[in-house]
Order: sequence, then structure tokens, then C-alpha cells
Amino acid sequence: MEPMSALDTQMASTSLPIEYDKRLMLFSGRANPELAAKIADKLGVDLGPVTLKTFSNGEVYCRFEESIRGADVFIIQPTCANPHVGLTANDALMELLFMIDAAVGASAHRVIAVTPWFGYSRQDKKSAPREPISARLVAKMIEAAGADRVLTMDLHAGQIQGFFRKPVDHMTALFMLTQYFSDLGLHDLVVVAPDAGRVKLNKKFASKIGAELAILDKERPAQQVAEIGYVIGDVRDKTAVIVDDMIDTAGTLCAAGQTVLDAGAKRVYAAATHPILSGNAYENLRGAPFEQIVVTDTIPLRDGAPENVRVLSCAELLTDSIRRIFTDDSVSEVFGGENQLF
Repeated sequence: MEPMSALDTQMASTSLPIEYDKRLMLFSGRANPELAAKIADKLGVDLGPVTLKTFSNGEVYCRFEESIRGADVFIIQPTCANPHVGLTANDALMELLFMIDAAVGASAHRVIAVTPWFGYSRQDKKSAPREPISARLVAKMIEAAGADRVLTMDLHAGQIQGFFRKPVDHMTALFMLTQYFSDLGLHDLVVVAPDAGRVKLNKKFASKIGAELAILDKERPAQQVAEIGYVIGDVRDKTAVIVDDMIDTAGTLCAAGQTVLDAGAKRVYAAATHPILSGNAYENLRGAPFEQIVVTDTIPLRDGAPENVRVLSCAELLTDSIRRIFTDDSVSEVFGGENQLF
């Protein structure tokens, strides 16, 4: 048998060579369109047109208004409430699921759920009999809808990544927050962990700004209820920074701030990634002794926030991560490999 010629070999190729340009398309749900607009601006793209609405019976609807076939579709949707458009946290979750499903059905190449705030993340285990592990169920729902990747920030517990079988890119606001406090030029700093579960994060925070570490003794007898005992460590005549991953009703945070002052601290600041600030949070913070409460824009603030709340944008961080996912570069290099803080 004669050997195959070069032409015969080319004709017998098992692949079809075509020119293919990857496309990145960015869409926003209604949970945090301001953050999505900032990301789009930094990427140099327009947000894709999508119809989103809630019917009078409470059902959520979505439709992409242009072809997304073959594109890498990034959906910006923290699963949080947005009172400006009447969106609840559960609405935001359902809207994200529907947008993912619609993108898969419209033949997107990849669908990436960008959820800087991952709702239900505190329900990551059974704390009492007959409870659901809600964070695990939400992870399964996102995967079942068809997401290829998830991009999130400062999960309440790192183990939540294990609820997914798809890749999870985990961002952290640690370096944004530590840079902010370094720029303030504060002296005699002590970083205070609000409970034992936050010690590793606070230890990293303290090392970044050259501060000492203290810990608050805290017990949680019921959901959204916490009791502050005493301070473990020296805070006397120091400027204290209480660092957590989120601020919800702020009752615990305010009690922690007062406990630190009662232990002899001169001033007290607070820092957190996610400003949930639900219920009486604004009223609690107005009566609290904090010089500043520093948060990011993973969750939009409702109107009437106290004047001492400072919001840092995480758009630059998310933009860099989205660009790296699209170009198949390393995401962890953004943080020098230090984005797993748990």
C-alpha cells in the first residue's frame, strides 16, 4: 500500500480548521445594576440588552434581546435585595437562575454567574435538627440552571466552594480594605475579630496593616441574635478596627464596638465586604460609636445610609477577574495566591 500524500493527510484530518473570535458579553440583573455598569465601563463594553420584569403575580421574567450564540456570557447578579426596583433576595436568585437558563438555551459558549454576594451563605450547615443546608441547595440550583463557572467574593465560609462541582473563582476585598486603612495613617492599631470564626481573616488583615490582634468572645443563642462577652487581648488606648465579612442588622457590630470602647480603646472603626444592612441596621449604626464603617459595593445601599458609612467599589477587582476568566488566565494571580483566606 502506498503512503498517503500530504494532500490526502490534510483531507483525512479529524478537525475542521475555522477562524473563531471569542466574544465577551456582559449582562446585568436588577440586583446591582450600578456595579455592573462600572464593570462594563472598565471592560470597555456595553451592557447587553435584556428584558427583566416581575409580573403582577410575583413571577420573574427575562429575555436576552440580541443573539448570544457562541459568546462567553457574564451575568452580574449578587443574590441580594434591591429596594430601588422592588427586588427581594429571592427574586434576585430566581432572576439569576432564569438568566442562566435562557443563556444556555440561546447557545452561549460559556455562562459565568458573577455573584459578588452569595445569598444564603450563612446557612451552610445544620445548626439544629431538621434544618436545610440552604447554601448547598442554592449552589445546586445555580449548577442545574447551567452555569459553567461562578465568580464570588468573600464567602461566609470557604467550604461553600465544595458545594459546587463547577469551578468557583473566589475574590476577596481584603487588600482593598487594608489599603484604605493604611492610607488613613492611623496609629496604635489593633484589629478585633468579632468571633473565633473570623480569627484567620482578622489575623491576615492585621498583618497587612501592621497591627496587633484581639478577639471578642461571642455567643449566638438564636438566628440574628448575638451576645458579646469580653475582649481577649489588649485594646486599651488603641484604635480598634472590627473586621467581618458582612454587616446585616448591625446589632452585633454595634455591641462589639461598645464593648471594645468599654475595654479602653480610644477609637473604633468597622470594616466589612458585604453591606446587607437590613432591618434596623441604619438606626443601630447611627447610635453606634464608630468613626467610620467601611464597606464595598457588592450590595447596593438603600437610601438614608449614615454619614459615616464609606463605600469602596470592587468593580476594578471584578473587572480584572472577568477579563482573566475570558482569556483563560490565572485568576489567583490577582491576589498573589492569597484569595483563600479561610
